[in-house]
Amino acid sequence: MLNIPLMSNNITKEDTQCLIRFLETTDRFTNGPKVREFEQAWSEWLGTRYSVFVNSGASANFMTMAGIAQIYGMGEVIVPTITWVSDISSVIAAGHTPVFVDVDLKNMAMCEAHILEKITDRTKAVFLTHVLGFNGLSESLLNELKKRNILLIEDVCESHGATLNGKKVGSLGFASNFSFYYAHHMSTIEGGMVSTDDEEFYQMMRMYRSHGMVRETTNEGYKKNIEDQFPDLNPEFIFMVPGFNMRSTELNAVIGLNQLKRLDDNIAKRRENFRLFIENLDGKKYFNEFDTEGNSNYAFVLLLREADPEFFKQLTQTLREENVEFRRGTAGGGNQLRQPFVRKRYPDICPTDYVNAEKIHFYGMYTGNYPGLDRRKILELTRIINKI
Repeated sequence: MLNIPLMSNNITKEDTQCLIRFLETTDRFTNGPKVREFEQAWSEWLGTRYSVFVNSGASANFMTMAGIAQIYGMGEVIVPTITWVSDISSVIAAGHTPVFVDVDLKNMAMCEAHILEKITDRTKAVFLTHVLGFNGLSESLLNELKKRNILLIEDVCESHGATLNGKKVGSLGFASNFSFYYAHHMSTIEGGMVSTDDEEFYQMMRMYRSHGMVRETTNEGYKKNIEDQFPDLNPEFIFMVPGFNMRSTELNAVIGLNQLKRLDDNIAKRRENFRLFIENLDGKKYFNEFDTEGNSNYAFVLLLREADPEFFKQLTQTLREENVEFRRGTAGGGNQLRQPFVRKRYPDICPTDYVNAEKIHFYGMYTGNYPGLDRRKILELTRIINKI
C-alpha cells in the first residue's frame, strides 16, 4: 500500500521551536511587529512594494474584491469556472457581477481568448486563478488587459513561486492573493496575504483588514485629512469603509517567517516531483500536455484523456485501495457553475456550455505532492495507475 497523503510534515519541529522561543520572550500576540516583519519579507520574496497579512486566503479574496468596489465602483468581474469558492463568493459579496469563463486544459486557468471576448464597458477586473501550481498568464494577456485598462487580480493561493518569463506570478497584476493554509506551499497554519504595488489600494487593504478604521493607514496625510473632515469623531475610531476583522496574529507570522526560509528549496523539490510524475504517466490514458514552464505544482494532476466513467471509477477505487488521498474535480471540487450558491443566483447559466471545466469536473482529480515525498512512491504510483 502506497499511503500517500495530500500533505505531510508542513509544520516542522523547527517551526514549533521558533514559536516556543517567541512565546517565552514576548507578551504581544496579536497583530504587531512580527506581522509587519513577515509582510516586508514576503514583499521582498515576491517582488512587490506592499503586502498585508490576513487570516486566510479567502479573507484576502474578500478584502480585495471589496477594495476594488470601494475605489473603482461595482461592475463585472471575469472569473474562472475552475477555482476555489471564495474567488466567486467574494465577487458576489462585494456587489460585483461574476462573468464566467471556461479554462484551458494545459494549465487549467481561464482561456485567454474567452477572457477577451467577455470584456465589456462594465468590466472592472479579471480575477485569474493560477491553478495547482501552473502559471495561468501570458505576456499577450497582460499587455491586452493593460491596453484596455482592466485590473488584473491574481489568485496565487495554490501556486507560490510559479513564474512567467522569470518573474513570480502574484507580482504581475494590480493585486494578488495568497494562502498559507496547511496543505499549500508554505503554511502559517491559517493565513493569507494581499500584495500590490499600488499605495492607495494597500492603504485600503490595511483599513479593510481591521474594521475599516482610518487609524490603520500608514498615510499620515490621508489620516489627518479624514480627521479634519470629521471633527465630531474620536480619531481612534473613524470607520471609513465597511471593513472586516481579518487580522492574523504574531504567532502565525513567526511561523511564516521561518517557513519562508525554506520555501524556494521546497518549490524546487515540488517541481522535480511533478516532472517525474508527468514523464512517467501514460499519455494515452491521461492528459499530460500541461504547460510546465515556470510551474510550482503542489499537487499531481490526473485528468483522463477521454471521457470514461467506468475507467474513472476504477481509478478512484485503486487510489483508495492504495490509501492515496485525492480530491475529485481538482481545485474547488470542479466546475463552480454546478455549485448551489451559483446555480440559485444564475439559473440561466448552463454548466455544460463550459466544456473543459466539465471534463475536469467529471474526469479530473489531484493527489498530493510535497517536498518529502519519496521518488520511489511517485514511480510506483504512476506504475499502478498506468496498469488500470
